[in-house]
Amino acid sequence: MYKKIVDKLKNKKIAILGFGKEGQSTYKFIRKYLKKQFITILDLNDVSDNSLLDNDKNLKLICGKEYLSNLDEYDLIIKAPGISLKDLKDVSIREKITSQLELLLEVDRQNIIGITGTKGKSTTTSLLYQVFKEQGKDVYLLGNIGVPVLDKIEDYKKDTTLIIEMSSHQLEFIKVSPHIGIILNLFQDHLDHDGDLEHYHNNKMNMFKYQDESDIAIYGDDNKYLHDRMVSSNFKSKLYDVRFDDTRSKGNSVRVRDGKVYYNDELLYEDAERELVGDHNLNNIMFVLMVCKLKNLDLEKASETIKNFKGLKYRMEKIGTYDGVTYYNDTIATIPEATINAIKALKEVDTLIFGGMDRGIEYQSLIDYLKKCDVRNLVCMPTTGHNIGKLLKGKTDKNIFFVETLQEAYDVSKKNTERGKICLLSPAASSYEYFKNFEEKGKCFEEIVKGEK
Repeated sequence: MYKKIVDKLKNKKIAILGFGKEGQSTYKFIRKYLKKQFITILDLNDVSDNSLLDNDKNLKLICGKEYLSNLDEYDLIIKAPGISLKDLKDVSIREKITSQLELLLEVDRQNIIGITGTKGKSTTTSLLYQVFKEQGKDVYLLGNIGVPVLDKIEDYKKDTTLIIEMSSHQLEFIKVSPHIGIILNLFQDHLDHDGDLEHYHNNKMNMFKYQDESDIAIYGDDNKYLHDRMVSSNFKSKLYDVRFDDTRSKGNSVRVRDGKVYYNDELLYEDAERELVGDHNLNNIMFVLMVCKLKNLDLEKASETIKNFKGLKYRMEKIGTYDGVTYYNDTIATIPEATINAIKALKEVDTLIFGGMDRGIEYQSLIDYLKKCDVRNLVCMPTTGHNIGKLLKGKTDKNIFFVETLQEAYDVSKKNTERGKICLLSPAASSYEYFKNFEEKGKCFEEIVKGEK
């Protein structure tokens, strides 16, 4: 399989665009099989001190503000997901852009299950992987979840299942779709990278765009953005939907009825006690069950896996109970809908810490919800938290606190949260303004709560 990718790259004038984790993975892949092929690395940051590049005489670095100049010089541009080309004017260059994901899809799309969505994709991808793994399948967990898809390509066999979390950034330029594609939902997000909502959603829809009649498209039909897209599109693939609404016409659907999950009229799962709390997580589970049904997996074993699956770090993660207050870490919540879902799922939230980088997302749904929900204390962090707090000030009986740092947020929360209740950090915004990513913010909060910082 990897030999076909090597053949495509051979004797091409190649640029690696972005030299973070995936860019470095691409470099290592090329150098393993094409030791003397000339490569150009393009990056805004200076990467010349990276030890990977030591003694490589067949290499050119273009770093700094002009790194996107002269892209037309290359035959192939292997782009890392984090590089935004929203201002790229030359349409012809788009035809030269590829990625690790597309290179893999071109040679092995039949074995790939791709999962995307604004929220829930990491949890759904990880849970589906765990179900396959516990049923003895040869399976890999890849993609946006943290493992570049070419890292272990030599180990993939003809019947290996590749479960890949795909971000909008990874999907943006692909011209091949996976055999089984899943879109969980569509909300507002990544407008800083993608420019506008329509472009962001268009990127997501590439999951289905290049499928044919033999392929499978699974989508969340309760989500209005996604429902409207599916109604107005003419995809060739076999369509399967997941929804809570059991009143509309039946079809190839996984639905909830009387607390049980059905595929059409076939019982798949009786919702019982589980570690993944909340209806939004039940929705994620329903997608996993749909794949189990289509792939003829053991549903009883799948239910056992679901019951015991504890979820991922920084996703409604319980840090612990200190002085009678239970602290939850939900820094993955970067949009309003995710924070609302967390509050609903945990039920006993008395204090909410929220706010982060302003990316132009609409916050009215969160404002309306905070006015009426039972959360008493709103601890507002820059920038979006401050903006929302100012709008709520004087219009609600909530306690509103404005803070600058996580330490201040914790101090206020510790003083004001009712014993026996929950303090929840759920930003409803990106962490990039003051932190490298949501993991860094989550780790910082965990250390503060545990007294390690």
